[in-house]
Amino acid sequence: MRKVEPAQLEIGGAFIEDVEICPKSRDDIPALLLGMQHLYAAVELRKRLFALLDSEINPDVRKDTGRPGMDLWSILVLAILKQGLGCDWDRLCELANQHQALRQMMGHGWVGPKYEMQTVIDNVSLLSPSLLAKVNELLVGAGHKVAGKKPGEPLRGRCDSFCAETDVHYPTSWNLLWDAMRCTVRHAAQLAGSLKLGGWRQHRHVAHGMIKRAFNRVRTAKLAKRSPERVEAYVAVCEQVLARARETLQEAERLPKSASQEAEMARLRYFMEHAGRQIDQIRRRVLQGETIPHEEKVFSIFEPHTRWVAKGKAGTPQELGVPVCVIEDQHRFILHHRIMWQGHDVDHAAGMVSEAQQSFPELRACSFDRGFHSPRNQRRLAVLLDEPALPVKGHLNAEAAGRQSTPWFQAARKQHPAVESAINHLEHCGLDRVRSHGADGFARSVSLSVLAANVKRLGRLLREQERRRLRRRRRLRAA
Repeated sequence: MRKVEPAQLEIGGAFIEDVEICPKSRDDIPALLLGMQHLYAAVELRKRLFALLDSEINPDVRKDTGRPGMDLWSILVLAILKQGLGCDWDRLCELANQHQALRQMMGHGWVGPKYEMQTVIDNVSLLSPSLLAKVNELLVGAGHKVAGKKPGEPLRGRCDSFCAETDVHYPTSWNLLWDAMRCTVRHAAQLAGSLKLGGWRQHRHVAHGMIKRAFNRVRTAKLAKRSPERVEAYVAVCEQVLARARETLQEAERLPKSASQEAEMARLRYFMEHAGRQIDQIRRRVLQGETIPHEEKVFSIFEPHTRWVAKGKAGTPQELGVPVCVIEDQHRFILHHRIMWQGHDVDHAAGMVSEAQQSFPELRACSFDRGFHSPRNQRRLAVLLDEPALPVKGHLNAEAAGRQSTPWFQAARKQHPAVESAINHLEHCGLDRVRSHGADGFARSVSLSVLAANVKRLGRLLREQERRRLRRRRRLRAA
């Protein structure tokens, strides 16, 4: 049973719109709480927000029966706070149980519920990227009103991409094979134990005595190049263990199994597939001298969506993660984002603008850097935008030189570097290294970070307005 918000005021609590938040504090928590309080206090905005939460979170589950669960408003508050602070689950759980203003924002008082960390994790994971995108659209509309945007005023955007790093180690053929093999041994032993199958009594010795010992002898490129026979020995040990795992899997397929055992078999197949691919690539690359095509490579078996991103930046020859493209407007709100699972900047320029205009039709101008240029993008952006500030690569012809010398183009290019501040803000909101597991967790973290950054921006605008109001009141009193 879930409610959108607390049904009644608890002892020691306060109405959410009346929670006192100090405008003098420069910490991030008051800014986030101010932004969320504004979302709640605006009646029409709150109705639309609660309708979204009620329809999008577990839409196939009845919310009027069963054990009481966390309120939907509390789930959103904790999710935004986590990404806005860039903190871990332990700190979020401590804040949810001990921070007075935060608990009042969630509708709790002195004797309200205390949350376990796993409860917080499970509830925040219910938020989907599509829901968060809709909430972000509501928030940006409210933020534009606070920022003083006039009705009908066009939006001017600036678009750029950055790499949101995944929580992976540096990949080599040797350590990826070791990752796959140790997980194969562990899951094969667990499956055999649950089905009373033999062959894995010494699984710890197999993983750390046989495979790890062979891996340590070739774990660097210098060792592997100097001793090809060690590479052969490492691959031979892995193939021997992999053959034993296949036998266990075949025996398990002939037995009746529970749902948990079926899931264990699926995990075992997954890691065996990765191990087989790594063995094949080691043979082809190291022993046969073949160059492995980039599209065949996997850079993490735990986060297989990880990409090798090389933008030629000084000091960072490559990054391991997934590129994320964002559009920020002149009021410093992030209008739209897109996770670039495939392709490069040039493949997403027109799509980014088109998707952003579906939510914000007032977007009539946008600036880019040269990485987004292509003749096709120039033509498509000229149709979508009144002022597409997309510089041309290489030598400029007369037409391009004339367009890039116009006042609106020059002004957009001067304002474009400000998008780096938005990217830096997103990295402080949890996107410096995304620790969520899987592609779904990555997408949810990116959407939450964008939403949290916009909430924080709205809270800072409200805080500055309140500070100006207090200064005016002090001057009037002094007069």
